[in-house]
Amino acid sequence: MSAAAVLPMCMRASCGLLRLRSGAAGASLPVTVHIVRTLCTDKPPSGTVPATGGLAQAILQQQCQGQPPPEGGGGEREQAEDKKQKENTTYAKKMVLRLAGLMGLGGAVGIVYIFGSNSVDEQGTKIPDEFDQDPPVVQQLRRTYKYFKDYRQMIIEPTSPKLLPDPLKEPYYQPPYTLVLELTDVLLHPEWSLSTGWRFKKRPGIDYLFQQLTPLYEIVIFTAETGMTAFPLIDSIDPQGFVMYRLFRDATRYMEGHHVKDVSCLNRDTSKVIVVDCKREAFSLQPYNGMALKKWDGNSEDRTLYDLTNFLKTIALSGVEDVRSVLENYALEDDPIEAFKRRQAQLAQEEEQRLAELSQQKKQGLTLSSITSRFWRSKQQ
Repeated sequence: MSAAAVLPMCMRASCGLLRLRSGAAGASLPVTVHIVRTLCTDKPPSGTVPATGGLAQAILQQQCQGQPPPEGGGGEREQAEDKKQKENTTYAKKMVLRLAGLMGLGGAVGIVYIFGSNSVDEQGTKIPDEFDQDPPVVQQLRRTYKYFKDYRQMIIEPTSPKLLPDPLKEPYYQPPYTLVLELTDVLLHPEWSLSTGWRFKKRPGIDYLFQQLTPLYEIVIFTAETGMTAFPLIDSIDPQGFVMYRLFRDATRYMEGHHVKDVSCLNRDTSKVIVVDCKREAFSLQPYNGMALKKWDGNSEDRTLYDLTNFLKTIALSGVEDVRSVLENYALEDDPIEAFKRRQAQLAQEEEQRLAELSQQKKQGLTLSSITSRFWRSKQQ
């Protein structure tokens, strides 16, 4: 190393020593630290031999070793913090999953214990069953399985093979036909708003339908709604009691995601039963016993129930032996009521044409008879 290069280093080392010593006497410490940092960063070029500074060089090396890492190490610190945070997050997730697993296991054990125990009578005595001979754990599991199997069966199957009581006998009056009506979107339309919540709008023509069809039909409300929801709604639309029976969701047969109304479980002659719904799936087991109306959207100008009443009155007053022979003609119609109205208009037109032809024939007959009578009179004269 040249003398010109060694001299500045010695001078800086001397200045550093002076500052350190003066710092012991009460000089400004920040200035000393700044000088030390400057000395630490000013390293000799590679390949050079450092000057022998003795005590000053040793003090400078100690000060450099005690300083924090340079600014270039900030990225490594951030990476270390991110890694630690990810480890903490992974640990927290593992603990949450373990806690959820423990809670699920505890819940499963509780369910097996509650539903797998023997039933008891009013005195608290256990009622024996077919699982008493099995080991205790097996007993609990088999009883739990049987309970949930029966519960599922209760949801899928109707509550009874006879949903309605036997028909009335004389001297009581039993209407010759049975009309099964859905509640939602046939008689009522559910509406929701933020201010009022759920409300049900009454369809125009309900009172007219009940009053006109009561002598001819046994009216049954059979809805896929629960009894808790439907019972007060039926009371509100039928204050006079025209509806003879009420059936709810538990009386339906659950098939392929739909609540199906099985006509064979109504305890009535299926040839005299008409089901009115807005879903064809509701009477899919007996497709020719039902009419699928269009879903009512809440329009106050709707006249469907009035037209439906006229259609049902026509069937009843005609004394149809099997309603399926009539409803079969409307099974493929998107709107059976409109199809009925078109056919009624066509029949009326044909009847009018027939009457016109009869009237014309009568006029021709009168003209021919008058000509014959005149000819006969002139011949006699």
